[in-house]
Amino acid sequence: MKSILKIGHRGAKGLLAENTLESIQKAIDLGVDAIEIDVHRCKTGEIVVFHDFTLDRTTNGSGEIAKRAWEELKLLKVEEYFHIPLLTEVLDLIEGKCSINIELKGLNTAVGTSEIIQKYIAKGNWKYQDFIVSSFQKNELFQIKQFDEKVPLGVLSKASVSEAIELGKLLNAQAIHPSLGIITRDSVKNSHQAGFKVNVWTVNEPDDITRMINFGVDGIISDFPDRLFISLAP
Repeated sequence: MKSILKIGHRGAKGLLAENTLESIQKAIDLGVDAIEIDVHRCKTGEIVVFHDFTLDRTTNGSGEIAKRAWEELKLLKVEEYFHIPLLTEVLDLIEGKCSINIELKGLNTAVGTSEIIQKYIAKGNWKYQDFIVSSFQKNELFQIKQFDEKVPLGVLSKASVSEAIELGKLLNAQAIHPSLGIITRDSVKNSHQAGFKVNVWTVNEPDDITRMINFGVDGIISDFPDRLFISLAP
């Protein structure tokens, strides 16, 4: 059986508060190959690690994250205890331990994220292949490509793998990231024939993990990375 990447979704979302340093550390401790996180650009320009466009679901704050300054955001509590991290803090934490999938969730995140990637590569401890930048937002992906074509790209899709493949060709992307709900054995085969790797999300149930293994995907993104180790044990 080929090696399948074990990717922690928002760190270890099913075990600790999503997109926090503690959740990411938990996934690292479990031995994941990669971490998947989401980023937004806040009002003062910092690239922050957070999933939702609004603060209400997971923090004691309210309103749109893009309209809040970093000085405000860093004081908020995530699930009463944790904090919102910067992308740079996440990269510092995982440096040398695993690779990272950065999803451009918010608008105007492409350039700031690319600048950070270039900065970390220039320091010498990261390589381009340690990163993959994904998004549902075509404009953000094309901006990344225009800013630095060496950044590996992944096309997210929850509607059509075939459309993702066509967009991937335009972007010269490395991977297709389909949702569990749309993936089929044939779509994995078609993606591979088109030259793309396939990293599927979000796969939590043991039966689904086994099915994805049988489909021959390249990576599995899960809220429960510990379950991936059970299913992928030799």
